[in-house]
Amino acid sequence: MNRNDLRELLRQVGSGALDPEAAEEQILELPYKDLGFAKIDTQRELRAGYPEVIYCQSKTVEQVTDIVRFMLTKDHNILATRASEEMYRAVRELCPEARYNTLGRVITIRRKDLELTDSYIAVVCAGTSDLPVVEEAAETAELLGNRVVRVTDVGVAGIHRLFENLPVIRNARVVIVVAGMEGALASVIGGLIDKPLIAVPTSVGYGANFKGLSALLTMLNSCASGVTVVNIDNGFGAAYSASMINHL
Repeated sequence: MNRNDLRELLRQVGSGALDPEAAEEQILELPYKDLGFAKIDTQRELRAGYPEVIYCQSKTVEQVTDIVRFMLTKDHNILATRASEEMYRAVRELCPEARYNTLGRVITIRRKDLELTDSYIAVVCAGTSDLPVVEEAAETAELLGNRVVRVTDVGVAGIHRLFENLPVIRNARVVIVVAGMEGALASVIGGLIDKPLIAVPTSVGYGANFKGLSALLTMLNSCASGVTVVNIDNGFGAAYSASMINHL
């Protein structure tokens, strides 16, 4: 339930179109719905602007489907990240309109159309190996009502590829930069644009990459102003923050 839903509920009670008892049942579910193994935060959209998102990793297929089954009773879009294909097949049995981004491991269910922003978020990555994180970020941002432009494989090893894509990057409202190895791309782009930049280190790289730690430290120590860093492989977190900025 969001603010518009709550106002509509109160209007229906006030006009007599809805019994107070029926409205009470809906309001009683507002804090959370206890499924035993999970407490679904039904108040999240009302409180924070976006509904709760399902993080699927380490959950069972049955837990994910039970959560989705309840969330389908609410009229909002559903996003499930780090989902397996087995989870997607089970969710699709519940909801045939569910879609799965295989590369990004994201399940999306669109129950209502959101008006997309005029401004857009640019999601830029250093290499093809970073694409799973790019797709997680892009799917998240799009489901939250943002236009998204992807700019891929423009890492510093062939920096001329970046320069010809600078106009589309500079015209974005927010830029997400995804990079593994040493993570230098965030600093390079950060010094060339005047927009907020959210850097995502990835676990892509050889041994001394330390599963993303080297890229994380490079981004945290960036000398470019305006660079904010999220956790390793956290495309979702970057897109969520970018969406909040883009909707200001």
